[in-house]
Amino acid sequence: MKNIFILLICVACLGISISAQSGRRIQPTPTPAPKTESPDDYSESKPQPRRSLTPPQLRVGASSTPSSDKGSPAPASQSDPDGEDVVKVATDLITIPVSVFDRNGLYIPNLRQSDFKIFEDGKEQEIAYFGTTDKPFTVVLLIDVSPSTAYRIEEIQRAATAFVDQLKDQDSVMVIEFDSRVHVLTEPTHDRQQIYKAIRKTGFGDGTSLYEAVRFAIRKRLDGIEGRKAIVLFTDGVDTTSRRATYDTTLDDAEESDSLIFPIYYNTLFDVQGGPMSSPFPPMTFPQSGQRETAAAYAVGKKYLEDLANYTGGRVFRPEATPGGLTAAFEGIAEELRRQYNIGFIPKDEGKTGQRKQIRVRVNRPNIIVRSRDSYVVGSQQAKTAIAAPKPGN
Repeated sequence: MKNIFILLICVACLGISISAQSGRRIQPTPTPAPKTESPDDYSESKPQPRRSLTPPQLRVGASSTPSSDKGSPAPASQSDPDGEDVVKVATDLITIPVSVFDRNGLYIPNLRQSDFKIFEDGKEQEIAYFGTTDKPFTVVLLIDVSPSTAYRIEEIQRAATAFVDQLKDQDSVMVIEFDSRVHVLTEPTHDRQQIYKAIRKTGFGDGTSLYEAVRFAIRKRLDGIEGRKAIVLFTDGVDTTSRRATYDTTLDDAEESDSLIFPIYYNTLFDVQGGPMSSPFPPMTFPQSGQRETAAAYAVGKKYLEDLANYTGGRVFRPEATPGGLTAAFEGIAEELRRQYNIGFIPKDEGKTGQRKQIRVRVNRPNIIVRSRDSYVVGSQQAKTAIAAPKPGN
């Protein structure tokens, strides 16, 4: 009888336990919130202030191996400079050169495609092209020989020679001088002695057609050259005699080109205003306004050089304020040109002719400097870029 009583108690307890469990609400397993990127986890290129004028279409080029086979039309077989057969594929590819540095200005190597993101008008784009190959490049040494630089010409010649000394044998150099006119002293060449001779030939003239010289270098010379290219511009930034080009039109040219511009800025204001190093020439005047060169004119010139650099992804250097001197600066420029990252994408939205597209590049490294051009303008025809891919079967 006692055993039966104990059994009944156990059955009752079991029933209570089951009843309690049947009324318990089962909590769902929480879904983890998606991880959001914090600005502390990455670095981005900075946009430049927008100008009111609408520049012409961007002309872009490419020089490395694509990371995907996006692209259209029938390939045409060619041989690359190394003698290896490649297939050229035409695509609507926008290519953006990107430089990445630490806070000390040192180049950051060995980044991968997965380390980059690229955005057009705030929308992330798929990277269709990524190049890091060490490639030769073409540089224009654009040298101001106007009266305002009269007492700086030897310094400029030494600086130009020091830059050439940093280049490799396969890099090409063109030397152009300008005063009121533009003079080509040597076409692109690998011959170092010919380059040094051209630098030494730079002389003096009247006036300063800086804007026309910049336009000439971009449109008449570099636009017809493939591969990586740049202008190293030695000047004080002041223009006095240009007629066919202006501050704004040359910035348009710079924006649409795929050339970087590195101005070497010489402040000659003290020289031309009667200091101990004053120029033997009379003070220059602006034909359009009749005003003598002033501090305001030099401020405009300095701003122009900053804009040229910023809109192309280059940098301005001041000889007296560059750590390690210009030789160290030129080493950095040469390394940057040779080892830039090239990122390409096919826009998801083609846009309308004349429309400016904002570009932003992100690298998943904190506290670094990311420098690239920040926009392009849609032209009457979408930019066609030939990209090289290994020939099938090779």
